[in-house]
Amino acid sequence: MKIEVRLFATFREGREKKQILELDVNTTILDILKILDIQPEEVAILLLNGMDGSFDRKLKDEDILSIFPPVGGG
Repeated sequence: MKIEVRLFATFREGREKKQILELDVNTTILDILKILDIQPEEVAILLLNGMDGSFDRKLKDEDILSIFPPVGGG
């Protein structure tokens, strides 16, 4: 199955901002984080197809996963 992963802010450093990954069935969001070398505690917002996602959620073909780190500013 193919999944689109969109990375934002500091998660783009050293990585493509948008990636298409070919994955096995039953792959979870946590598996994607491991592939991208992103620790779960570094993730502030996780969206699966524009809706709040959880780390144990299994992905489906053509899902879009967006991953955001904490953002600060003023």
